[in-house]
Amino acid sequence: MSQVRTTPGIVVGVDGSPESDAAVAWATHEAIMRGLPITLMHVVTPLETGWPPGPATEGLPSWQADEATKILAGARNVVDASRGDAAAPEVSTEMVYAQLNSTLIDATKKYWLTVVGSTGLGAIGRLLLGSVSTSLIHHAQGPVAVIRNDRATASDAPVVVGIDGSPTSERATALAFDEASRRGVPLVAIHAWSDVGVMPLLTVDRHDYEVQGQEILAERLAGYQEQYPDVAVERRVVRDHPARWLVQAAEQAQLVVVGSRGRGGFTSQLLGSVSSTVVQAAGIPVIVVRPAPQ
Repeated sequence: MSQVRTTPGIVVGVDGSPESDAAVAWATHEAIMRGLPITLMHVVTPLETGWPPGPATEGLPSWQADEATKILAGARNVVDASRGDAAAPEVSTEMVYAQLNSTLIDATKKYWLTVVGSTGLGAIGRLLLGSVSTSLIHHAQGPVAVIRNDRATASDAPVVVGIDGSPTSERATALAFDEASRRGVPLVAIHAWSDVGVMPLLTVDRHDYEVQGQEILAERLAGYQEQYPDVAVERRVVRDHPARWLVQAAEQAQLVVVGSRGRGGFTSQLLGSVSSTVVQAAGIPVIVVRPAPQ
């Protein structure tokens, strides 16, 4: 199996919401599966004054500190409740008094994987943490897992990966194979025609695009299938709208892995929108793989 980066492991942004608890539970299984430590991080956003602009207090108010302590204790309880008969992973907690988005983006530079819920606590909180997950998938320095609390997934369900041939897609493919191997499940690899040069025209023989797409998949998957002979791979070449097909495949899967960007230009913007759409629409965990740090 491929080795993860030498870092403090997995960090989870927690806020006490059901989505946050789902993120902690998922991260606990991931940490146990990989033998990595897990950090539970709660970010307390400073209260702002109207004028002059700035934090209402210079330090963390005691009532916010007490609430943060309760949230972190609750997250620890979720770890214990989620591990089953497995040995508990090494767990640490961190309370940060700062801006939420920038703090978690900075954390992605340090940890191998950053995990957040898809939404936060309450009506306003939902908008806030939704913006956090969106910010992370576009600006993180490492992989980001966004966890939905929509439905349970079967332990034998496959992992799904979107492949377009870009460097970021290559990184996503490597992680998807590793995730499938560790879970002992098949991998569904999806490639859309819209990633094969120009958009297909009605006058073009669809069979040609099918053949070309299969060739791209065969080329991109060959090395990983040798490295992970235990992973059965199902190849799917589809016509356009990769997000739609990934979301559809997610209905029968336990995890989707996708790159945050495609192959430059318009395709780059397209793949960025694909990752955002999949995160928002798939009812299961999604890992978004970011480009390699420059």
